[in-house]
Amino acid sequence: MTEPASRAQRGWKRDSPPDRAWKGRPGRSRDALAAEQDRAAGGRHRRSVDLGNGRLARASVELKVLPDTRRIRAYLRWSNAGKSPARYLGQVDHDRRAANLVAGWKLAWEKGLLAEEPPVEGSWASSAAVRASMRGNRNKDTKPELRLRSLLHKQGLRYRVASRPLPQLRRTADVLFSKQKVAVFVDGCYWHGCPEHLRESTKNAGFWHSKIEGNRARDAETDRLLREAGWTVIRVWEHEDPEAACARISEVVRR
Repeated sequence: MTEPASRAQRGWKRDSPPDRAWKGRPGRSRDALAAEQDRAAGGRHRRSVDLGNGRLARASVELKVLPDTRRIRAYLRWSNAGKSPARYLGQVDHDRRAANLVAGWKLAWEKGLLAEEPPVEGSWASSAAVRASMRGNRNKDTKPELRLRSLLHKQGLRYRVASRPLPQLRRTADVLFSKQKVAVFVDGCYWHGCPEHLRESTKNAGFWHSKIEGNRARDAETDRLLREAGWTVIRVWEHEDPEAACARISEVVRR
């Protein structure tokens, strides 16, 4: 049985394409829009444009309709140095937005506009599937954070979540005890350069080394600035036993 032709293949001669073929639902969050692009591209690691010198930029496929042609056109967009370049990919002709996004990403790969992010060699990022999961990790409410917060709450401790110790400083603590001036950061082993679990990548090594060293320097600067302002800083690695971390934090806060 042959596959039925799409609406566009039959020709949008009288009407423009339906909204469902190219428009997204209004009011969706940034995370929802990013997840949609990730699915269409086949993973977040397949959404990068190579800027040169080991730098990558996250790209998105944008769908537009030209009123005079009644056709859906796909564009690739990304950010670079405060600008938003765009490349025309071609026409897409499916009846659903999801299928047209997939087609747009396929065109981008065929035109050689994309670069797959290199695999990260390490204890928990050694495969494409794990790497894609790592890219999708949220920057708050991670499993280690939720477990630690649950244990702290059971200890009768009350705290703020994802808050800035110093309003003027753009650094966010994962758990904050404002009255006691204790700031807790739960650090991921890869991105913050855990000395026990970090195994640096041999592919695009310069890029990843610079990225992780930058994170380490930022962490050290954060610790210094907070301590100078009278705060106690506690850092917990994601691999640490949450009960031991809870006991350590509880001791400091109660003291």
